[in-house]
Amino acid sequence: MTSLNIAQATSERSDCLTLGEVMLRLDPGLERTRRSDNFKVWEGGGEYNVVQGLSSCYGHSTGVITALVDNEVGQLIASLIRRSGVDSRWIQWRDFDGIGRSARNGLYFMERGFGERGAKAVMDRGHTAISQLSAQDIDWQGLFAQAKPRWFHTGGVMAGLSECSPEVVKAAMRAAREVGAIVSYDLNYRESLWCQRGGREAAALCDAQILPYVDVLFGVDKLIAPVTDLNIPVFADSLRQMQQRFPNLKQLVSTMRIVHDASVNDWSGLSLVDGVITTGRAHHKLPILDRVGGGDAFAAGYIHGQLSAQSLQRSIDLAVAHGALVMSTTGDNSVLDKTEVYAYAQGADASASR
Repeated sequence: MTSLNIAQATSERSDCLTLGEVMLRLDPGLERTRRSDNFKVWEGGGEYNVVQGLSSCYGHSTGVITALVDNEVGQLIASLIRRSGVDSRWIQWRDFDGIGRSARNGLYFMERGFGERGAKAVMDRGHTAISQLSAQDIDWQGLFAQAKPRWFHTGGVMAGLSECSPEVVKAAMRAAREVGAIVSYDLNYRESLWCQRGGREAAALCDAQILPYVDVLFGVDKLIAPVTDLNIPVFADSLRQMQQRFPNLKQLVSTMRIVHDASVNDWSGLSLVDGVITTGRAHHKLPILDRVGGGDAFAAGYIHGQLSAQSLQRSIDLAVAHGALVMSTTGDNSVLDKTEVYAYAQGADASASR
């Protein structure tokens, strides 16, 4: 059983709303960024990828709260959001000043790793529209009264965008709780956001301000011991330590990943609910095509399981399966059908379907 009291699905309520930056990803394919003259583009962002998976793969009604500059790049990002079935009505549009001095849209260049060469990202997200968003810029009560989400998700990427971003996150969480939404938060740490602002220690202090508002936590602040394999007791004890620090947390969920190289990972996941550890299928030496978005797909699979009143075991199995399959495709996003995820979660192999 789950300790969550999730609102029933109705025509008046959306399933999941998220808050986060949505950037344009430029992917050089098999080339290096420094040598490429051709880039594929996707929309992506740690928080957004979760609702994209919920909508595109599982058919949930979702929406994103973000801010974009109203120019051709911003309109491209918005069109990509809508293509995935994510509601774009809560985008906060900002005027374009002609060169992006006052606000701009975020870009990032992401080359896939292979073998001993790790994936490499170059972020170009300074002074973006959403990083300048303040808690007073949005009527949070009005927005959430209109959306009425059953679940609200955000994370450490959004909270780390600027000095004012944690207050934006907390304002959204308070409004979400007022309409009865379950609130989840992913600890996602981005070194590029924190390297000049105190690093992991500063990020952990930021998270500590936010976690009292959270019901479901994805990730752990740090493992209590180094691991070289899918050591369930170490991951489980790390979750227990987090719950001791933040007893308001009802569910703690985490991926388990061991990186052998950029192309081969061990992969699984687990949850801690009411003192009970539930583990997913262990994938040893899982082939990785593009690891970006794997953790977000994991969160989407888990949230889907909970929103659809499935068991904790099924929820964690869907999370592990969705994350594994998303890492077999290119881009940040889920391009899967839920029947594929369910089949894989139940042990289906990679035989051709004809």
